[in-house]
Amino acid sequence: MEEQLARFDRHLAVERNLSPHTRRAYRQDLAEFHKFLLADSATDAGKAPLARVDPIMLRRYLAWLHRHNRRTTIARKLSALRTFFGYLVREGVLDANPGELVSTPRQEKYLPKTLSVDEVFSLMERGPAAGILPCRDRAIVELLYSCGLRIGELAALDVGHVYWGEALVRVLGKGNKERLVPIGSKAREALQHYLELRGMPDDWQPLFLNCRGGRLSARSIERNFKRQLLQAGILKEATPHALRHSFATHLLDGGADLRAIQELLGHASLSTTQKYTQVSIDRLMEVYDKAHPRGKKK
Repeated sequence: MEEQLARFDRHLAVERNLSPHTRRAYRQDLAEFHKFLLADSATDAGKAPLARVDPIMLRRYLAWLHRHNRRTTIARKLSALRTFFGYLVREGVLDANPGELVSTPRQEKYLPKTLSVDEVFSLMERGPAAGILPCRDRAIVELLYSCGLRIGELAALDVGHVYWGEALVRVLGKGNKERLVPIGSKAREALQHYLELRGMPDDWQPLFLNCRGGRLSARSIERNFKRQLLQAGILKEATPHALRHSFATHLLDGGADLRAIQELLGHASLSTTQKYTQVSIDRLMEVYDKAHPRGKKK
């Protein structure tokens, strides 16, 4: 099976042009299933690993995953297996895709974590930033909130991806899909100040650098963001992705069209964007319960 996994990874890289991060997630999910397959005592150990896979085994594997994983994680792992088995059917290794006969677990309904408008202002208006690293971190939160970027999208930006004259940022999203996102004046000011401290670097250089002069990683962005939350007196458990959720929710609360928000976020499906309508409805009900004379809860 190791040979098929290696060929599948080349297929993802060459034919589907997936990012290294996505390919790594596929490899991890498939390696976990391979370990389960080798350790599963309910199958015929005399068969080749792939010949053992059938819908019953996959359901047993999903039941095993339920012990330690959320439904969203299980659904992602099942999707990776379906893609892998589909590739093997195309290559003639398997006659049918066993994953197609296994239902995806029903997804839990959850509301994305967001910061309120006041919390966002507290985070970004903590006084003037002194030094290149505080200025960098200020520019990062301004850009995340102004453009609704994913952390990986922001970390991958180069200086030349910012179009100052048009006030746009060119973003490479999931599936290597490019999109242009407007950048607000406050984010432009913070970013301009940071780049001036760097001596206005060339277009090919990373937009954000770490203290050693290399490209800033997503993990470092998360770590620095938690420190900024504490400095702003915000005690919420939040990640930089909360700024993306806040971006969408605040636009929706301000009257923005859901279809426009979908384009700004780079969602392939409008159904993915619709979760933010539930956030706004919940907030509306909260206001109603507090303000309406006959709607107040006892």
